[in-house]
Amino acid sequence: MLRFFKILGILEGISFLGLLLITMPLKYFYDNPVPNQWLGMAHGVLFIAYVIVAVIVSRQLRWSFKTLVIVLICSVVPCGTFWMDAKYIEPHLK
Repeated sequence: MLRFFKILGILEGISFLGLLLITMPLKYFYDNPVPNQWLGMAHGVLFIAYVIVAVIVSRQLRWSFKTLVIVLICSVVPCGTFWMDAKYIEPHLK
């Protein structure tokens, strides 16, 4: 489950950055909303999966409520999931 959460976090982070750096400028500066709709849907699905799996992993690793909240906040901060992976997941995979 940890490896799945690691991959999920990376994909969620990439989709979030793609939204912010690629599809949002296309939508607002070039009047092309289609890429934003597609990537936005994918990001939404990844975000919901991230939250669900974060709760499951928090129970497996016996994280405190504070740690779970930090991990969840990382999903709404650009590059947050990458930091979360290095701090909370990688140490358990070694």
